[in-house]
Amino acid sequence: MSNPVLHAFFVGRAVAEVINDRTERLLTDSLSWLGQFDAEQREALRQFTEEVMARAQQVEATYGGGAASPFANGAASVDSPEDLQATIDNLRAEIAQVRVALQQYRSSTT
Repeated sequence: MSNPVLHAFFVGRAVAEVINDRTERLLTDSLSWLGQFDAEQREALRQFTEEVMARAQQVEATYGGGAASPFANGAASVDSPEDLQATIDNLRAEIAQVRVALQQYRSSTT
C-alpha cells in the first residue's frame, strides 16, 4: 500500500477485530466456566443434602424416633410439657431406686 494513512486504518481495524474476537472468546470461556462451576456446586450441595437426610433417616429408624432417641433426655429435644413432666417423674423414680439400692448395699457391707 502506498498510502500510509489507509494502511494505518486497516491495521487499526484488524487490531480491533482481533481484540474483539479474543475478548469474545475470553468472555464466553469465563461464562462457560462459571456455569460449570455453578452446576458442580449445586450438585455437590444436592449430594450433601441427600447424604445428611439419609443419615438422619438411618438414625431415626435405629431409634424409632421415640423416647429411646439419644436426645430424649438432653437439651436438644423439644418435648411437650406432659412429656417433660413424665421424663422428670421417671428420673425421680430411678433416683429413688438407686438410693434404695445404695442403702441396701451400705447396710449389707457394715
